[in-house]
Amino acid sequence: MTWTNHRFTPTLAARSLLATSLVALGLAGAAHAKDLPGKGIAAQPLQSSIAEETFQTLLVSRALQKLGYAVQPIKEIEYATAHVAIANGDATFMADHWDPLHADFYKNAGGDAKLSRAGTYSQNAAQGYLIDKKTADKYKITHISQLSDPKLAQLFDTNDDGKADLTGCNPGWGCEAVIEHQLKAFKLSNTVTHVQGSYSALIADTIARYKQGKPILYYTWTPYWVSGVLQPGKDVVWLQVPHSSLPGEQAKLDTTLPDGKNYGFVLNNQRIVANKQFVEKNPAAAKLFELMQLPVGDINAQNLAMKNGQNKPADLARHTDGWIKGHQKTFDGWIDQALAAAK
Repeated sequence: MTWTNHRFTPTLAARSLLATSLVALGLAGAAHAKDLPGKGIAAQPLQSSIAEETFQTLLVSRALQKLGYAVQPIKEIEYATAHVAIANGDATFMADHWDPLHADFYKNAGGDAKLSRAGTYSQNAAQGYLIDKKTADKYKITHISQLSDPKLAQLFDTNDDGKADLTGCNPGWGCEAVIEHQLKAFKLSNTVTHVQGSYSALIADTIARYKQGKPILYYTWTPYWVSGVLQPGKDVVWLQVPHSSLPGEQAKLDTTLPDGKNYGFVLNNQRIVANKQFVEKNPAAAKLFELMQLPVGDINAQNLAMKNGQNKPADLARHTDGWIKGHQKTFDGWIDQALAAAK
């Protein structure tokens, strides 16, 4: 799949989605809705303020429409509240539940009694801390715990307070709790500041500093476009942590990778989390949620296209159409198996 590069407007898609997502999705197949299991049944998708999650959400919505469901415009809401809304039946699904990063959100919203998360939508999502390779090589920095040294931490000081400034997570995201926990666990609270706000704006500033030749320290995740711009191993390097340490429901998890390295986070799976009553009453939708799979590389490619300017609702609809056309046999297979489950 090929997308042309244009200028980036980070929140344009998010601002426009509510008004236009039904148009973007299209109503193909509506004439045959009377024969489909979703006839007359509304489905409400949710997603966070990360506009780059729209592609995954639209793909699930498009498949639900093929089954006859009346998919409503996407509503934007942060993760913790989204889990509660889905558990309470105020919404139907979210395509970007991170397992285990969102384990506490899932449990606090009612867990398996109120929610469903069968299947794996996208596998092996990585996340962690990175710094620019030039600084890493010059000062031999390989572990984030080295930033407990005030002299090393000061290299990443952007506001002249003597502490390293870590470009971090929006308040309310699952990674926020992990970063706050690890700064304390690794004894970094006195030398590192977790900078929070709008991630898209913060990471844009971080990239600008990198282009000016300044040291950078930031958190990011994959699939996301950042690692296409700041390439690990070439422009930046991942920092290891001294030992596994996670909060809440993740506390017992070992974050050590098979190669022995430890970046502080386990590899996550993105899953479709849905209202349990809805999936019990709608076996076609339940089967669809279980079957759908989207490669990380495809999400990365689409997200990079958005970063390069293709971020309007029409662009996102075109990306979704392009993916379906390029994987028509797979998509039709999901629909056929979902229809069979409804009989």
